[in-house]
Amino acid sequence: MRAPARLAWLLLAFLAGCKVGPSFAPPRESVPDRYAGASAGSTSAGEPVSFWWREFHDPELDRLVEEVSAGNLDLKVSYVRIVEARLEVVSARAQGLPSLNASASYNREQLGLAGILKSKGFSASSTASPQLQGLISSVEQPVNLWQVGFDASWELDLFGKVRRAVEAANAQSQEALEARNDMLVSLEAEVAQDYLQMRAAQELRRIVHEEVDAQREVVDLTQSRHLHGLAGEAEVDSAQAQLSSLEAQLPEYEQTFATSRHALAVLCGEDPEKFDDRFGASGELPALPAEVPVGVPSTLARRRPDIRGAEAALHAATAQIGVSVAQLFPDVSLNGSYGLRNLGTRYLFDWQSHFYTFGPTVSVPIFHGGQLLTSVRLSRAQAVEAALNYRKTVLTALQEVEDALTSLDQDAARTASLRDTVAADQQSVRVGLDAFHHGLSSYIDVLTVQLQTVQARQQLEQALLAQRTDLVRLYKALGGGWDGTPVPAGTAVPRSDSTITH
Repeated sequence: MRAPARLAWLLLAFLAGCKVGPSFAPPRESVPDRYAGASAGSTSAGEPVSFWWREFHDPELDRLVEEVSAGNLDLKVSYVRIVEARLEVVSARAQGLPSLNASASYNREQLGLAGILKSKGFSASSTASPQLQGLISSVEQPVNLWQVGFDASWELDLFGKVRRAVEAANAQSQEALEARNDMLVSLEAEVAQDYLQMRAAQELRRIVHEEVDAQREVVDLTQSRHLHGLAGEAEVDSAQAQLSSLEAQLPEYEQTFATSRHALAVLCGEDPEKFDDRFGASGELPALPAEVPVGVPSTLARRRPDIRGAEAALHAATAQIGVSVAQLFPDVSLNGSYGLRNLGTRYLFDWQSHFYTFGPTVSVPIFHGGQLLTSVRLSRAQAVEAALNYRKTVLTALQEVEDALTSLDQDAARTASLRDTVAADQQSVRVGLDAFHHGLSSYIDVLTVQLQTVQARQQLEQALLAQRTDLVRLYKALGGGWDGTPVPAGTAVPRSDSTITH
């Protein structure tokens, strides 16, 4: 091989490994060494748990999370989007491969050669020789043209346009996968919150039923004392009014119980009435875990799917810059065709009927009205936007963790105070009712403390619900619940760090 030819091949090999545009590097955001709100309460710096709902030790909640992971319709849509993104990767890769097409055609043509010969001074007149007359007569006849063949083309990816497009498509498929993971985390938290809301409604309903039963006894006793002249009519009216007030609270809790139950059924992909007989008439809130490990902020970017998705979006936007820059450079394609052509099928596959073409094509952009440069500027602006979105996602994640830790700390203090209040009020009611039963006081004296006790018990149950709901918020903010969850067959996406072919 001569020196110029070797130099040309070496130049092509060098260009084939070239990729214009910036190479992606994972962002490194500055975060605190520890969470400020993790210094108090039952939190620790240990590694956060992935399957956090199991920390409540509630088998019914565990089953609900499994059902929503398998049956939620929004989650199934996200699986389809992963498939779509994966197919985009295949399509992008195909742009860098040679294309081959087969063709076959038949045409009946009138070539019009007699007119061309006549325009050049040749005609089939009597003065022409018999040979010329025969030739002109033959070319005036229509002919059948049969043709079969192949044509191929291959655009050489000298400046990495195709490879950058594949890199961007892989990053977008990773973004689709992280969007599915983020949706799964949100669904698990939503299921837990609806379940806790339902159990709290059952417990509040039980508390009110207990108060209603106790108040009915008070009404009966007050009416009996009134009949014997030991109590006034005002005391009877007050006791009856308190009973009616308690009974009026029951429909609210029944409604909350029903709506939470319906929401759980729909989240699991079932009809709203599917769970009507599932959870029983009574239930209580699950106990809180003794300790909640929250880890450190530096690991949050790997745990939260929305941060991982924002990083994948930044990766895709960075790779798209390379695609735009590559459009400023020449496109080189190799084109060729081979086929067989004849006027009849008898000799169509004869070697002497073959034809071929082969050669390179170079397309150099000269003037596009600024479109190509604008595309580069647009890609760079979109990359800046993606970087800002990544930063915002990280800051939002830190805020959600800190807010949840603060809420848990305040919930614990509020719950402790309400427990003391309920204990004191219940003791006051017991003393007051005992005095009332023995005729030592009127019911009016007991009524105020009784109302305070009912309100305190309800506030305590609401505080217990808020404490568990805020714990779910913390688990969600920490990003657990998606790792280790299988993706249906056919939706697996390659890792972003293994998609660049050198």
